[in-house]
Amino acid sequence: MEIAKNAALVVVDVQKGFEESGFWGPRNNPGADDNIAGLIGVWQETGRPVVFVRHDSVNPASPLRPGYEGNDFKEYVEARRGRGAGKELLVTKTVNSAFYGTPDLGAWLEAEGISQLVVIGIQTNMCVETTARMGGNLGYDVLVPLDATHTFDLEGPFGWRRDADELAQTSAVSLHGGGFARVVTTKEVMAAAA
Repeated sequence: MEIAKNAALVVVDVQKGFEESGFWGPRNNPGADDNIAGLIGVWQETGRPVVFVRHDSVNPASPLRPGYEGNDFKEYVEARRGRGAGKELLVTKTVNSAFYGTPDLGAWLEAEGISQLVVIGIQTNMCVETTARMGGNLGYDVLVPLDATHTFDLEGPFGWRRDADELAQTSAVSLHGGGFARVVTTKEVMAAAA
């Protein structure tokens, strides 16, 4: 695996509001936060660019709504912001894709000459998957270390319910099998980026 010297780490929605299990329900992958922290550390140590993405929910009941403490980044992410040797960007959004945020992520990546993205964060099957899919559609080389993401159980139509692990696996199959991104592990990415 090759990780470009200017590959951007896109850290999606690692916010305090996702700790409110009463709102979201059961989650998977309790090791995701350690893997996210490790990847941010490697990116900052090697001078690669990091994009921090924050979801500003328009739902007044959401734990991610602006003005509520759940909108803030988790402490370990906030403590790392501004600490790296490489470029850094903060993108805020109200929809699933970081490419529809402010400032324009695509324009920034193009201006920086970045063609490879490593997408991590919350939720695997929502904003991580949507950002990875769009990145793939836009021609970026996208990697998703699945164990640096997590999601929650979800109910859909017809009373269908899927647990978080099933949803994460489905996202991985869709992204990888569909050619949108390469689904990999944190260990593989860290070894290649070191």
